[in-house]
Amino acid sequence: MTVGLFIPCYIDQFYPQVGMATVKLLEKFGIDFEYPFEQTCCGQPMANSGCTSDAKKVAEKFYNEFINYDQIICPSGSCVAMIKHQYPHLLPDKDIKPLSEKTYELVEFLTEISEINQLEVSYPHKVGIHQSCHGLRELKLASATELRIDSYNKVETLLKKVKDIEIISLDRSDECCGFGGMFSTYEEAISCSMGNDRIQDHLKHQATIITGVDMSCLMHLEGLIKRQKSPLQVKHIAEILVGEQ
Repeated sequence: MTVGLFIPCYIDQFYPQVGMATVKLLEKFGIDFEYPFEQTCCGQPMANSGCTSDAKKVAEKFYNEFINYDQIICPSGSCVAMIKHQYPHLLPDKDIKPLSEKTYELVEFLTEISEINQLEVSYPHKVGIHQSCHGLRELKLASATELRIDSYNKVETLLKKVKDIEIISLDRSDECCGFGGMFSTYEEAISCSMGNDRIQDHLKHQATIITGVDMSCLMHLEGLIKRQKSPLQVKHIAEILVGEQ
């Protein structure tokens, strides 16, 4: 079995430590993978801003680079959701189903495919989980509160395997942070207000770390946190799972 690792462009450019944490995590559990060096972007920024022809070119590039892998892993819920839900519309001439079915967000892969049962790592911090919209509602990484279904949370289940961690409860466990890609540019005031609400919820419950599966959401929150000079920090879940303080 060959596994392809896709690192989103914003992680590569702004948060390379998240990409390296992902690599360490996969190596720790003996998952052999390849990193195609010609990879760039999934095309989500272009698709969200209406640049469909540009998004299609990037999607075709991704398809050609990753279609021959047996499985694809990506530490980003929004990028995986893009591949699974938007590629069929961008690439109607290709059979996207095989690509979609073998593309996994990192937590999804670790809980459903590798079925990680034990993490020999300690993280003695109070951690709040930010459920990104794509991960929650498109990838089903947790149960949305508006649905009348049994509650589950794959992110929390994985984090509970970390020693000494304290996962805090929030008033609004699955509220949007307000990032939304281009939304944060077009509707800056609303985006910031929503982000500040998420930060205050974490502060109210004395969290010291905000984590999640989407570094884009965490990047938005981090910008607001720094402007407020708040003691909060953001950490991608991969960083916590390898014990990076």
